[in-house]
Amino acid sequence: MQFGRYYEEFEVGAIYKHWPGKTVTEYDDHLFCLLTMNHHPLHMDVNYAEKTTDFGKNVVVGNYIYSLLLGMSVPDVSGKAIANLEIESLRHVAPTFHGDTIYGETTVLDKWESKSKDDRGVVHVETKGYKQDGTLVCIFRRKVMVPKVSYGEARGGEQPGRPELRES
Repeated sequence: MQFGRYYEEFEVGAIYKHWPGKTVTEYDDHLFCLLTMNHHPLHMDVNYAEKTTDFGKNVVVGNYIYSLLLGMSVPDVSGKAIANLEIESLRHVAPTFHGDTIYGETTVLDKWESKSKDDRGVVHVETKGYKQDGTLVCIFRRKVMVPKVSYGEARGGEQPGRPELRES
């Protein structure tokens, strides 16, 4: 199974459809809110959401959806990354609710070699997240520093740091 890509493997215009999707549960949403200390009642209080919001139900916190999509993209985009350099833009386009399933895809917008180190480059990508009915819910652009093949080979190849099995 591939885990990320080397700089040479990225092609401008390529689209990576991340699989599988993830059905968002109330537990997922509440745990993320608690871990990040986001106690807004729109996300945590059913009574509040039903009686006082336009949606009539809890909305999943947008940064969970962003984080989920970022994680979904790791095997295709940043599994070999040296660093995430910049989140250029982040837009929450439509709400997500408990029970929605999120899917993601990433398009390679551009890439360029590092000016200071010849063993790496920068890949500029846009990730879109959408629900089971195709509704776009989140879109973000980021720049990722990724290694070239020479960097990987110098540090142990495809699975650096993985020990060899020793049978006793």
